[in-house]
Amino acid sequence: MSKEKLIRKFDKQSNIYETRRKKQSERRWRSTLLGSAKGKVLEIAVGAGANFSFYPKDVEVTAVDFSSEMLSKAKVSATESGIRATFMQSDIESLSFPDSSFDTIVSTLSFCGYDNPVQVLQSLNSFCKPGGQILLMEHGLSSNRWINRTQKLIEPMFNRLVGCHLDRNIMDILAESKVSVHRVERYIYNTIHLVWASPNKNSIQD
Repeated sequence: MSKEKLIRKFDKQSNIYETRRKKQSERRWRSTLLGSAKGKVLEIAVGAGANFSFYPKDVEVTAVDFSSEMLSKAKVSATESGIRATFMQSDIESLSFPDSSFDTIVSTLSFCGYDNPVQVLQSLNSFCKPGGQILLMEHGLSSNRWINRTQKLIEPMFNRLVGCHLDRNIMDILAESKVSVHRVERYIYNTIHLVWASPNKNSIQD
């Protein structure tokens, strides 16, 4: 799927994302993960801003998404949540910041959409300060063989309709990227992963 088509697909889904944001979908997971965010925060694929209400109030967020419709809704969310945020419209896979720019980097439910999620995670590894943190909430292949088979079976159709890959192995992506993983929590037959990690600066040159 071309990038332009994918952007249009997510533009059309922005109202759905906003509804989920208002309902605080995944509240328990988001609050568990994001309470530890601090300092200068980079949030990639911010969507409609579902995370803003769970951030500590003293963070400063740089929020990035390739969808202008998503960003317009995220701006409303930031205002309602009292979060200081700046917004960038950019393709995450071509995103560029100086090394060690952020104290915290956040991605929630975005790694399903990238052509090369390992390369995205390596970029986050670079953008994060030494001693900083990379916080992820991602969905992927289940450890349950029946759910796993179903995910693989419907993957092509689901990707065409929603722009999302169901067959990503999150733990393999983490291992290949070489970020330092400190804690992982898994839910719903291991389809949902909460990850607390930090940058491994030695891996950037590998």
